[in-house]
Amino acid sequence: MNLAQLRAFHLVARERGFTRAAAAAGMSQPTLSNHVAALESAYAVRLFERRAREIRLTDLGRMLFDVTTRLFELEDEARALLSGTKTLRRGHLRVAADNAYHAVPILAELRRAHPGLTFRLAVGNSAAVVRQLLDGEVDVAVTAKVVPDPRLHAVEMKQDEIILFVPRTHPWGRLRRVRMDKLDGADLVLREQGSFTREVFEQAVAGAGIRLGTVMEVQTREGVRETVAAGFGIGVVFASEFRPEPRFRALRFADAALSVGEYAVCLAARRHVALIGAFMQAAARSRRVRSRANAATEPS
Repeated sequence: MNLAQLRAFHLVARERGFTRAAAAAGMSQPTLSNHVAALESAYAVRLFERRAREIRLTDLGRMLFDVTTRLFELEDEARALLSGTKTLRRGHLRVAADNAYHAVPILAELRRAHPGLTFRLAVGNSAAVVRQLLDGEVDVAVTAKVVPDPRLHAVEMKQDEIILFVPRTHPWGRLRRVRMDKLDGADLVLREQGSFTREVFEQAVAGAGIRLGTVMEVQTREGVRETVAAGFGIGVVFASEFRPEPRFRALRFADAALSVGEYAVCLAARRHVALIGAFMQAAARSRRVRSRANAATEPS
């Protein structure tokens, strides 16, 4: 069995395209394509469904990708064991995050320490982020929601709080805090199902016996802001996601603290891979730095 052909297949499956895979491998696209074609020809199989603008794994391709993922994870771990993180000069890290705000500072720290590294960042809701990690589509994840799964290793980076925001012209536009029961019958603008912000908020209002009015579901944070600005309802976001601007007033709850953690997560079996370990260590350092900064600002 030709290992170069297997690696070429693995990269195309992982990157979901020949162009991205060739860039990740540092080789020409024709060379990569030839490796994959030779593998399919040698075993008289079809590993990809090729369409005009996309490729998809066949059933056999998905099974082979599971095997090559384990194979190259073990290779990475062997290399990390032998070389340690001191030789972290190059590599490509695939990251999924439910909020770029939390992930980008970690990537910036890694880039400063190791200029040869490259990154790919995908942003989605918490459920999608965790699913991508478990499916092997990304190497690390940054998310507020960590499912209880022995396959996962998580490091808390910070605590975040759910807040409301309204247009300045709203009757609450001059307030700073509001009681949760004031939401009874109110129209809301929320992220799609799968968003951890929405999940935590809906659990809290259900526990308080609050019945919401019309809920407008919007798929992006930017969409939520514009929908709130247009008067469709009250917005719900994490405090770290809210960007102050003249159009809006941020409101905290006067009688509830909807606080959750933000975590860096990887597969437990891959936590010692050099690049993944470096990311997790940087995430842990960010927590310690933030804790010291908070302690320094507390009144004595």
